[in-house]
Amino acid sequence: MTFEDLIGTLNDVIWSLPLIYLCLAVGLYFTVRTMFLQFVNIPDMIRQLREGKDSKDGTSSLQSLMMSLAGRVGMGNIGGVATAIAFGGPGAVFWMWAMALLGAATSFIESTLGQIYKERDRDTGEYRGGPAYYFTKAYSHKPWGKALVVYGVLFAIVTIFATSYFLPGVQANGVAAAVEQAWNVEPWIVAVAMVILLAFIVVGGVKRIATFAVYIVPVMAVLYIVFALIIFFLNADQIPVVFGSIFSSAFGMDAVFGAIVGLAIQWGVRRGVYSNEAGQGTGPHAAAAAEVSHPAKQGFVQAFAVYIDTLFVCSATAFIIISTGAYRVYEGESEAGAVIFEGGSLPATASVGPAYVQSGFDAMFSGFGPTFVAVALAFFAFTTIVAYYYMAEVNLVFITRNFSNPLFRRVALRALQGLILVSVAYGAVATTGAAWGLGDIGVGSMAWLNIIGILLLQGPALKALKDYRAQKRQGLDPQFDPRPLGIHNATFWEERADGRITPGVAGTAPTPVVDADGGSHRA
Repeated sequence: MTFEDLIGTLNDVIWSLPLIYLCLAVGLYFTVRTMFLQFVNIPDMIRQLREGKDSKDGTSSLQSLMMSLAGRVGMGNIGGVATAIAFGGPGAVFWMWAMALLGAATSFIESTLGQIYKERDRDTGEYRGGPAYYFTKAYSHKPWGKALVVYGVLFAIVTIFATSYFLPGVQANGVAAAVEQAWNVEPWIVAVAMVILLAFIVVGGVKRIATFAVYIVPVMAVLYIVFALIIFFLNADQIPVVFGSIFSSAFGMDAVFGAIVGLAIQWGVRRGVYSNEAGQGTGPHAAAAAEVSHPAKQGFVQAFAVYIDTLFVCSATAFIIISTGAYRVYEGESEAGAVIFEGGSLPATASVGPAYVQSGFDAMFSGFGPTFVAVALAFFAFTTIVAYYYMAEVNLVFITRNFSNPLFRRVALRALQGLILVSVAYGAVATTGAAWGLGDIGVGSMAWLNIIGILLLQGPALKALKDYRAQKRQGLDPQFDPRPLGIHNATFWEERADGRITPGVAGTAPTPVVDADGGSHRA
């Protein structure tokens, strides 16, 4: 069995139908339990983005959203949508939308938990949190809470490998493919360039690049959507065709795509989770960093991030591809399979991935598409890799925080840095299928652990939502005290409610910088 065969086998096991239906079912369940918050609380989402303040220890809600989008908006929004269409047909786009609408409720639950159980970093004072933190803290007062402590450590280990090895390769592969399509640059050259730049960043330049990403990624996303809207209006006559194709093939009513409706669901959900990260467990890391007066506030913001990612950016990609006919659909979930549909404007040499979007742009703006998509994807993907590294570091710090030997922590950090560099190098030169296979293994492994975990821990998040709504009905700006709600071990919020923690004065929240000795400091 080759390495690629092994990847394919593991991927088929992890992303079997149970996970597909679990993602959809849990999203529907939390939608009902939260009384459709992703729809009724949209005003609260907008209000928090507008009014949220930062502090010396935490970011504002808007800053946290931008950092989250820097990690979310990447290869999944461009190459991921193309892959879903290539192997699931246009109907996969509908299931990406469904995953976003349902997943927004899931994202609220996990992100609110991230806020409830966040901690101050003992060295920097900055807020840290995520699934590993809420798994180990939420029920540690219970006799069976020790099992969840082990579960939290397991999630941290899986996340370290997923975000430092499995996921970065997909982003690197997308950049290499787009650059090769645009400028005919060999993938190994792109691999060397990315490894050198990333090595410089992870050793000591994270602050400058991360700050740059917070501003550049939203600008690139807006530009991408604007150009997609231009194509939307120029191809206005194709609007009924595009939506008709998406809806008919999503439910098996299309004569061509009716036989692959199951694959449409599978690929739509898989790529939806990869793109918007709802339920994956990555969003709570950024959510925990925000300075808010009530955990539900940041839960709303992270739910809104799912909309931006999938309903805006992914939909823009889908319209570009389908309206211009820049796609083909393959049988057997592989480019080696027979072509069951040919859009008509895709070059014969174009492979599944960014080339679909580049060809779509090029069909409308000759000579513009390859370069624009290559540049956009380079920004999107590279900042996503940096975000993955940060998440891997957070979980490594979680595991090693009680180790007194600084040499061990330095060695562990160097090993983490080496692993992500290897992933980028391999991903850039690997075949598209192998790179996506590794990425799906990482996403699926985290999703299994996190979704099962938040089903067990949903109580505190639902209590926080109920408390928020009760205070809003009284005309108050919600403030959080976990003790009257029966929420235990939320020590940060207990100290804050008692006045032992005073929220910092609004200002520019610094970005954690990785020191050469493996620690962190405020820059």
